[in-house]
Amino acid sequence: MLEKRYYILSRKNIGYLRFILESYDGLLFMRTVDAKAGLIEVGYHPSRRDDALRLLQSLAEEVGLEKTDPPENLDPLG
Repeated sequence: MLEKRYYILSRKNIGYLRFILESYDGLLFMRTVDAKAGLIEVGYHPSRRDDALRLLQSLAEEVGLEKTDPPENLDPLG
């Protein structure tokens, strides 16, 4: 089961962030929950938590990630 976190960022940075995360080949998985609002969901395996959180922290300033609560009406299947 993946651990999940939710972030808001500028819409213009969603594609860039996806590209960066995919380059880490399986460390993190990202889906756009609401492109208009810039809301994304990031998931990672618990065994990779430390590496995943370090990467997210280093990207936070670069792309302007703001941690947020999960939306109330979130479709779990995406």
